[in-house]
Amino acid sequence: MPLATLLVVEDDHAIRRGLVDALTFHAYAVREAADGRAGLDAALAEGVDLVLLDVLMPKMDGLAVIAELRRARPTLPVIFLTARGQEEDRVRGLKLGADDYVVKPFGIGELLARVEAVLRRSPERPARVEKLTIAGRRVDFQRREVTLPDGTRVELTPRESEVLQYLAGSRGRAVAREELLSRVWGVDPRGMSTRTVDMTVARLRELLRDDPDSPGVIATVRGKGYMLAAEPAAPP
Repeated sequence: MPLATLLVVEDDHAIRRGLVDALTFHAYAVREAADGRAGLDAALAEGVDLVLLDVLMPKMDGLAVIAELRRARPTLPVIFLTARGQEEDRVRGLKLGADDYVVKPFGIGELLARVEAVLRRSPERPARVEKLTIAGRRVDFQRREVTLPDGTRVELTPRESEVLQYLAGSRGRAVAREELLSRVWGVDPRGMSTRTVDMTVARLRELLRDDPDSPGVIATVRGKGYMLAAEPAAPP
């Protein structure tokens, strides 16, 4: 039984053939498409677990493909295959919903590791949450407004709102700082050492009047990241 069914969308025949052969050898079932339009049609078919998507392709480029995919199949994992100089396309791809990207030329070992990592976390793609009530706070993400237990209203910046909304959509699991950098900030976290996420969470806690030592909204998971705090169980 195959580990998963992957779709390779790549217009270069030699690269596509090499990927198909290597992935098949490593126990994946593989489908293939030679242009963006055919790739989109194949990705919308049943049975595809992950898409390896080239950016520059005829008929429909990878950015247009993922935009369509996210409307039709918002939870389908996608890994971009990009040329080394296409930083702008990589950022746009992440913001459009790509789960990861691999820069050409790449080794099959790196690709396999990224495929395995994305498949492991793909069931956890955040749900879209428009409103949240937690620990007496009411959050309206469309207005970026929080009503505190005493009735005070505070306004969140777009980034603060996006971080809290992402955690709300990932309720029940710890979200790594690297995932937040990739999915909320739209930047590549590899090799980065930054306190950006921690500073944003600290500011959120301050605005929400959330005690970091006994959090009611955002909990720190040591060695992993952050998650929405669990609500206390209702009395029987």
